[in-house]
Amino acid sequence: MFSNLFRMNLLCVKLPYAGVAALSFLMAGCQPSTTAPIEPPQIAASQDFAPSPLLSKSLPELRDMLASGEVTSEALTRAYISRINAVDRAGPRLQAVLALNPDALEHAKTLDAKREKGEPLGPLHGLPIVLKDNIESADTLATTAGALALKDNITGRDAPLTAGLRNSGAVILGKTNLSQWANFRSNNSNSGWSALGGQTRNPHSLDRNPCGSSSGSGSAMAASLAAGAVGTETNGSIICPSNVNGVVGFKPTVGLVSQEGIIPISATQDTAGPMTKTVRGAALMLAAMDNTDVDYAANLDANSLAGTRIGVARFAQGSSHHIQERFNSALEVLKAQGAELIEIEEFDRGVDDYGTKSLAVLEYEFKDGLNTYLAGTPETVKTRTLKQLIAFNAENADIELALFDQSIFESSEARGPLTDQNYIDARDEIVRAAGKDGIDRLMTQYNVDGLVSPSGPLAPRFDPVNGDVWPSWAGAGSLAAVAGYPHLTVPMGTVRNIPIGLSFIGSAGGDAKVLSYGYAYEQASQRRAEPKYLRTVEDDPKIYKALSNKLNPEP
Repeated sequence: MFSNLFRMNLLCVKLPYAGVAALSFLMAGCQPSTTAPIEPPQIAASQDFAPSPLLSKSLPELRDMLASGEVTSEALTRAYISRINAVDRAGPRLQAVLALNPDALEHAKTLDAKREKGEPLGPLHGLPIVLKDNIESADTLATTAGALALKDNITGRDAPLTAGLRNSGAVILGKTNLSQWANFRSNNSNSGWSALGGQTRNPHSLDRNPCGSSSGSGSAMAASLAAGAVGTETNGSIICPSNVNGVVGFKPTVGLVSQEGIIPISATQDTAGPMTKTVRGAALMLAAMDNTDVDYAANLDANSLAGTRIGVARFAQGSSHHIQERFNSALEVLKAQGAELIEIEEFDRGVDDYGTKSLAVLEYEFKDGLNTYLAGTPETVKTRTLKQLIAFNAENADIELALFDQSIFESSEARGPLTDQNYIDARDEIVRAAGKDGIDRLMTQYNVDGLVSPSGPLAPRFDPVNGDVWPSWAGAGSLAAVAGYPHLTVPMGTVRNIPIGLSFIGSAGGDAKVLSYGYAYEQASQRRAEPKYLRTVEDDPKIYKALSNKLNPEP
């Protein structure tokens, strides 16, 4: 079919291009030109995949409905399972959920019985939550990182964050798909792809990059496949998928949430965090996941921006005029809420070869951490070291290496131990440049309470030929990631149906304050958009018309 289509395009020099969504139009052959309006292709209306009124609710709203008896946990869990079957495994086939917990309904029934007895466990009682599939749970679910080598990694143990969610009453509904190995296998990867889960789709436009590595968690939240989701981040893997899928994502201060029970990349930068529809939902989840007694939801204040000084990271706003327009509009909301905006035009990390050193640190820590993790997996897992894993992938190249290589695995394996002075020096230099001499210096120099920037670029198409091909980057998320500081993204609208977020960044330990600032903006702006499940943005009638119609007749 591809060769025939290629030949047809060569012969029909006047054939208009209407994108993937208009493939049937292309296949119709060479039609005479016409000035008649070209109608967009017949596509399923977005409401065909829209969630029910129940599942369209946010986590806090569902919590209140469970508490009042308006819905039971069993009914809510069944509703999410039905939606996953209808939207994730059929319909648009998002492939956001890698595995469902076979015991989820029984757990939900048990929680309903506890509630009837007046024994609620906590704020998340009865709420179905999904975990990124690099996080362990004691359910009969493997923790795979999306990799064939770990398909039998059923550990029978909860990560501390999973135990925290469970102790707060959450139902572990299942595991979400991810960029395989948390997007730390190849320099030419496809974000959102794993050998076990396939390609995760962005529900706003199915051909757009869902970003990595918590792609499944971001897609699942946008598509209302769970009440809440957990992602993990080393450098952007909570913020980026939250940004492009149009949801709230929070990366806490590193160490606030235990790294135990999570397949590792970097002890310096790894953390898990909540991904939800609202900031309050993220705050409720964080309180269950972290190792403190802070009630983040109680600390949220819609007036918290009043009297603050907020640093505007212009150096990170990117070159897209669409993003700059949304960013400036968001800044007006902050001003209306009483924030004084302080422009920060420039920032210099002051480190030679910053990117090279950052990657080297991750490679050193990945080799050490992964070898330790693999050594502690069940006997059903046969790959016990990174070296063995590289060999396994080579032996199963038709599955594992079908789209891209394992260049990062190989360069990581070549690294020495964590006692190498080159590693120690590079780690200390980049952490200082991003933290003490980065975010902290900016906040002190400009006397600001926090920083804001766009959360990232607009999602490009995913590309199985070239790997990820991103436009000019926007956002200061790498600073927060390398420093290990809190970072929140909140939706600030869309550009031609593609979401974009606003980032709030603070100093170490400032998690509650960052969440509250984001909450104040969210309450004043309400910019989260429901997905339209377009096959491509060209399916939007206005865009289709602009691409297809001709104002002048052919000669």
